[in-house]
Amino acid sequence: MSPATAAASPAPLAARALLLDMDGTLVDSDAVVERCWRRWALRHGLDPQEALKVVHGRQGYATMAALLPDRPMAENHADNRAMLAEETADMDGVVPVPGAPAFMAALTGLPYALVTSADEKLATARMGAAGLRMPRVSVTAEQVGASKPDPEGFLKGAAELGFAPADCVVFEDSEAGIQAGRAAGMRVVGVGPRAGAFAPDVHVPDLTRVRVAADGPAGGILLHFDA
Repeated sequence: MSPATAAASPAPLAARALLLDMDGTLVDSDAVVERCWRRWALRHGLDPQEALKVVHGRQGYATMAALLPDRPMAENHADNRAMLAEETADMDGVVPVPGAPAFMAALTGLPYALVTSADEKLATARMGAAGLRMPRVSVTAEQVGASKPDPEGFLKGAAELGFAPADCVVFEDSEAGIQAGRAAGMRVVGVGPRAGAFAPDVHVPDLTRVRVAADGPAGGILLHFDA
């Protein structure tokens, strides 16, 4: 193998547990997210393209607060409940991210959790539509008081699994999610086209480029990445 070829593949990452975002990381839900948020932006006299720049990764109320900074937060929370119901009713175009089924199968028996800005109903619906099983441990919107980029969700996921933040690796696709993982003191694997712009520790175009292995007697996880 030439030095140039060797440099093209990131070094493996060792972890004790994995914390996985859902939308854009395991599940490609961009079609429905963009449909719903375009309609919302037009209803509020906003440019849909500008709105979509801040949608990914955050809970809906946090996106609304960023786009309508003068609106009372109570209205954002009420509007967010309506948005969650709208998104839960629309599964058209929801599919797994390439490689997600095999990646999730490789995690069987290993410690991992889902950490998502979706509520439990939406997370369950989207994972099901993508043909992916909900993890035993999940941290959904109802369980946190702050949206990503706040690290609360990832810290709760690590605590639920029983591992220190430094022992966890986050998989994320969005700026808000990558910032949240870093703020939690965790290493971050960025997945998909959005992630590369935000300097994750490792960036892969999709989950077909990730190989998971149990890390021998240490009881950990070793992540290998293909160029």
